[in-house]
This record gives sequence, C-alpha cells and structure tokens, in this order.
Amino acid sequence: MTNLANELGTEKISKLLVKQAVPASIGILVMSLNMIVDTIFVGQWIGSLAIAAITVVLPIVFLISSIGMGIGIGGSSIISRALGAKEFQKAFLTFGNQISLTLGLSVFFVFIGTFFCSSLLLLFGANGDILSPATEYFHVVLYGVPFLAFAMMGNPVIRAEGKPKFAMYAMIIPAITNIVMDIIFIKVMNMGMYGAGLATSLSYAACGLFIFGFFLSKKSELVIYPKYLLLNYKIVKETIQLGGVTVIRQGTISLLMIVLNATLFKYGGENAIAVYGIINRVMMFALFPVLGVTQGFLPIAGYNYGAKDSKRVKETIKTAIVYGTGVATIIFLGIIIFPETIAGIFTNDSSLISETPNALLLSFLATPVITTQLVGAAYFQAAGKALPALLLTLLKQGIFLIPLVYILPQFFGLNGVWFSFPIADIMATLITVIFLQKEVRKNLV
Repeated sequence: MTNLANELGTEKISKLLVKQAVPASIGILVMSLNMIVDTIFVGQWIGSLAIAAITVVLPIVFLISSIGMGIGIGGSSIISRALGAKEFQKAFLTFGNQISLTLGLSVFFVFIGTFFCSSLLLLFGANGDILSPATEYFHVVLYGVPFLAFAMMGNPVIRAEGKPKFAMYAMIIPAITNIVMDIIFIKVMNMGMYGAGLATSLSYAACGLFIFGFFLSKKSELVIYPKYLLLNYKIVKETIQLGGVTVIRQGTISLLMIVLNATLFKYGGENAIAVYGIINRVMMFALFPVLGVTQGFLPIAGYNYGAKDSKRVKETIKTAIVYGTGVATIIFLGIIIFPETIAGIFTNDSSLISETPNALLLSFLATPVITTQLVGAAYFQAAGKALPALLLTLLKQGIFLIPLVYILPQFFGLNGVWFSFPIADIMATLITVIFLQKEVRKNLV
C-alpha cells in the first residue's frame, strides 16, 4: 500500500487528478461509445421502435445493477479513508463484505425482475408498439445483470486502490465485446432484439469476469479472504448509508424515467421516446470527461480526507471544478454547432432527424455549470457524509427535474420537457455551491 499512500497523499493534485481522471474518462468514453454504437445499430438495422424499447429497458437494468454500484462506491469510500488512515484490515473486511452483498442482492432482484417483467416494462413506459421489442430485449439482458452489478461494485474499488488504468480496461472490454456481438447477432445472424439483448448480456459477463480475475491476481492489493465474506454489521451499515446515495439516485432516475416516458408518450408518442433515447446516449458520450473528472476526484478526496489533510482536499475540489467546467464548456459549444449532424448519426428516420436537434440544444443549455454540482455531491460521498451527499445527489433528478417534467409540458408542450433539464441543472448547482462553501469554511480549515 506504500505506493498508493505516496501518490494520493503527496503527489501534486493537478497531476494526480489527470492520472486518475484520464483513465476513468477513457473508460466512460468507450462505454458511452458502446451505448451509442448499440443505439445506432438497432436504429439502423432494426428500427426506431428498437431505440424506444432500449430506452425503456435500460433504466430497469441499471436500477437493479445500481445495487452493485452503490455497494462499490459506498465501500470504496470506506476503503479510501481506511487506506489513508493505514487501517488495512478494515479495507480487506469492507471489500469482502462488498462481494457478498453485491452477489446476493443482485441475484435476488433479477428473480424479482423476471417475475414482474410485463408490469415493470409497462410502468417504465413500454406503451403501444414498444412493449413487444422491449419484452424480448429485457428477458435476455436480465441474465447479465449480476455480472454487471459485480463490475459496477468492483470498478470504484479498483480506483480506490489507486489502479485507474485497470478500471479503464474493465470498461473497455464490455464495450468492444458488445459492438462485436452486435454485428454478429444483429447484422450477420439477423437475430433482431433478441440478438441485441444477447450481445449486451455477454458484454456484462465479460466485464464482470475481468474484474473478478483482477481481484484474484497479484495486481490487486485487496485480497479476497473467505473470513471477510461474512457480513459485518458495522461495515454493512456504513456501506449501505454511503452506497444508498447511489442506489437512491438510480431509483430516482428510474422514477424520472417513468414520469418522463409517460409525458413524452403523451405529448409526442413513440417518436418522442426515441428522440430522448438519442439525447440520453449523447449525454453519456458528451459528458464522459466531466464524469471522468468526478470519478478521478473521489479516491483523491477520500484518501486525503481520511489522512486529515484539509489543504489537499480543498485543492482537489478546486482543481476538479476548474478542469471539469473547462471541458464541459467545450462540449457545449460542440453540441451548439453540430446538432443536426449528431442526430443524423443515429437514424435515417426523417421525422427523428428533424425533431432531435431542437430537443438536443434545449436539453444541453446548462452544460457548462454541471461540474460544480457533480463534484460537490461527490465530495460529501468521499468524506463519508451520507445525508448531504444524498440530498445533493437527488437535487437534479428528484427534487427539481421530476416536478418540472410534469409541470412545464402543460404550458410549453414537448419543449417543456427539454427545458426542464437546464433549469434543473442550474437550480441544483446553486444549492450545491451553498453547501460546499459552508462545508469548506466549517470543516476544511
């Protein structure tokens, strides 16, 4: 653990953030490209209804697998602080408990998802002609969810160890697998939505197995000890408190998708849901550097907070916000200049191509300010402060966006949905700034 301590505790923050953020960004980029290519393939080779079907299914899949993400992020916060405080046994215990929790809970919820398949799809907006392709896709993808949950658990833990490149590899492998399998199953074998689902499920398996192999290898400093797989109440409680932020956030996103898909269908039918499917993929791709900065920020802030080095924590916050805001502004300018080109990449459906650019522009209006909100929420999570982390995480999707998506379309029609995104971003950022300034003055002196 010495090299990790030397790096996270002593290396220049700007250099350290780049070292952590670049691999995270590349991993997110490749994962986002995977989602985009997947959407392009199903849109071009199956049809616009296939885009709508995937838009409905994936929030359910990510809701189930977010259990692993929550356990991963909550546990990695404990691990980072434990390493900073030189409490290595606590780090091993936390890691073992993460594995048991993730596998047990994800398998349980896969059974629930299988049993209530039709009800879930209808709840999440599989209306009209969307239900049939969504059902076919959902049944296959569910089998890969435990692997995805394990991967989501393991990825932040790998970063907490100070191994961002391996975390990046873990995100690249499923992306390549999915693209190759999409070509084989959809284009070559003409397996339609079943083929798309099978390709996605196999990509999840590839990712989960790679991460499991990493933890078994000598490259990992966190060893899997059987005795630490037995759940420890104190560790489980702290992991759930911190990781619950992520699960609740994903739950809120899923609730948002229920409201959003229902509203989109009401004001624009299946086409509007497909348009949002494109916007959602663009958001994932366009914001990859900002999300990479946020992920790179977490282990640095957590380690130095555990080491009680307030000066380095404050410098990490400032550097992450400056870097992320600069990148977000460049992304914003690119979307303003090329909205039609972006829309045309995904589909040859003329109605989608004509409707998407306006929606894309409106949805991304507040992109330059989002880094502050993301880093602010991430700081409280890294510091082990579950309540403010939860509140700030829920600000955009839960507290502001869901009501706005419901209210604004009543006055502005479909444009009201797209306007909801920048308004929610700005309001959430303003409140995050207030919380962060108060925290710095009070506890980082």
